[in-house]
Amino acid sequence: MARRTKAEAEETKNRILDAAEKLFFEHGVTQTSLERIAEEAAVTRGAIYWHFADKIELFQAMHQRIRLPQEDIILNASTAGHPDPLRFLEDVAVDCMRTLASDARMQRVYTILLMRCEYVGDMALALRRQKEADREMRSHIAKLFRMAHAKQPLAPSWTPETAARVFGAMMHGLWTDWLIFGKEFDLIDVSICSITELFASMKNKPATSESSTSR
Repeated sequence: MARRTKAEAEETKNRILDAAEKLFFEHGVTQTSLERIAEEAAVTRGAIYWHFADKIELFQAMHQRIRLPQEDIILNASTAGHPDPLRFLEDVAVDCMRTLASDARMQRVYTILLMRCEYVGDMALALRRQKEADREMRSHIAKLFRMAHAKQPLAPSWTPETAARVFGAMMHGLWTDWLIFGKEFDLIDVSICSITELFASMKNKPATSESSTSR
């Protein structure tokens, strides 16, 4: 009986999250009330408050449901190290884009985050939490670039910190442009080309035999 009750509670929680995701996507976060979410989920408003303190906590839980598996992979590599950090980051970047391009729920939720939410008033807290999470992930990525630089120095025009910043900006820019402008380009093809070129520019190319002879 206890197991059944726990399963029922989890099913109710997921139904609330599904309803919130649907309504946030269709109408925006500000225009969607908890009453409307309760109606869509076929639960009472009290059931929502049983699982979530307020709309911000519900919004955060919706966001957490689409956490990329690559985030944990990056965290583990940053903690334990990796024999080829630069190649690792390049492969993970491509994997991320493949995951995003194939996951409809991720696309809906990121559309909500980017275009259906005004981060003012109470929702400013949600933005601060997103910034903190992004800052933490960027620190792990920068650490991996530092590892790569220690094994084989990056090209002279790159520092690990700059590489981490540009890498993050490119990934975010590709994903955001694809969603905002109606998926008008092939995300995977464009991403692979962009990621490959970016990492090629970071690699410290050995001197050619001709330049070595001239010295």
